[in-house]
Amino acid sequence: MELDKTLYTGRPADCSERLHKEVACYDLLDRLHIPYTRADHEHADTIEACEAVEGVLGEKICKNLFLCNRQKTNFYLLMLEGDKVFKTKDLSKQLGVARLSFADAADMEKYLNITPGSVSVLGLMNDADDHVQLVIDKPIYESQRIGCHPCINTSTLAIHTQDILNTFLPAVHHEPIVVDLPLPEEAE
Repeated sequence: MELDKTLYTGRPADCSERLHKEVACYDLLDRLHIPYTRADHEHADTIEACEAVEGVLGEKICKNLFLCNRQKTNFYLLMLEGDKVFKTKDLSKQLGVARLSFADAADMEKYLNITPGSVSVLGLMNDADDHVQLVIDKPIYESQRIGCHPCINTSTLAIHTQDILNTFLPAVHHEPIVVDLPLPEEAE
């Protein structure tokens, strides 16, 4: 994977080659006066690629999972630590939802304007009708900064968690549910 080793502050100087949805993320963050650092790279869709990006970014990249209930009437964006093992039964129990599964790519694109591999809390800016419930695992909620994609996985941003919680989420009309998912040894 090709990785630019430069850590940038703010948006790219030239956005002419960037996707509209990525530029829209930068526009919103700038309008909200949310500072961020940025690493640019080829598609980061493996653990190894994300680890290389984390080295430049200086932050762990948050794992984001797009989930739904069995009837596909409720959708959830789960943010958790990248190396944490996820078990649907643990989350289902805390949310009081009978069965959760991974939502399909068509719903991800429909509600968040994001494709697989690029899921991010920033996609909630595209969910104007509040179809997606944000769920944040406690360690992410309590973290200092969040590493996330600007709706495409060829760049990764590091943003202060409090800026996401106190400025970004209110601006996009989403309120998180905080859960405390067990570590693998606690789940047994």
